Amino acid sequence: MDIEQHRFNMVEQQIRPWDVLDQSVLDLLFKLRREEFVPAAYRGLAFVDMEIPLGQDESMWSPKLEARALQSLQLKKSDKVLEVGTGSGYLTALLASKAAQVISVDIHAEFIATTATRLKAHGFDNITLETGDASQGWPQGGLYNAIIVTGSLPVMPDSLPAQLAPGGHLFAIVGDDPVMSARLTTCVAPGVYRHEELFETSIKPLVNAAQPDRFKF
Repeated sequence: MDIEQHRFNMVEQQIRPWDVLDQSVLDLLFKLRREEFVPAAYRGLAFVDMEIPLGQDESMWSPKLEARALQSLQLKKSDKVLEVGTGSGYLTALLASKAAQVISVDIHAEFIATTATRLKAHGFDNITLETGDASQGWPQGGLYNAIIVTGSLPVMPDSLPAQLAPGGHLFAIVGDDPVMSARLTTCVAPGVYRHEELFETSIKPLVNAAQPDRFKF
């Protein structure tokens, strides 16, 4: 398999046509080797437009969703980022490549252990991995310049945007099947938020995600 040709095809045929035009994001996708974060059994599918199983009924995002989310956050080198749901660690590494500090929290201890090994091999020293439930956020880290949630949220809890610093962005996929949309929430000022619906998609709900009040007969 010509890995570099597959990587090129992934970027040019999947990601760029999905409105990912930030050259710094595209360059990073060529630099950070996605296949090294994919479970060995699925490595041959590293560049395919699909979710890749990770175990624990969880999946790695498709390449185009990773790239679109990264672009949406508009990260700066001085930013502190919270990632809710570490998964394979690839998105964690992408975030850390563009920010000053990443705190990544996953409820599955095995994901944290595997990711720690992968990130150490790649020389990252600006990532803190935590095992825990960050479905309501992770206030231990203070305020964040960016927050990204890697499982869908049937409803957005108030506690998540409340942990954004002014000017910060929160990327999350909100709603229930069959209607979910990627939402970018920006903290305009303390307690004041602007919401933008970016695109429709569908992913598995975050473990312990907040639930809306549902009508009961």
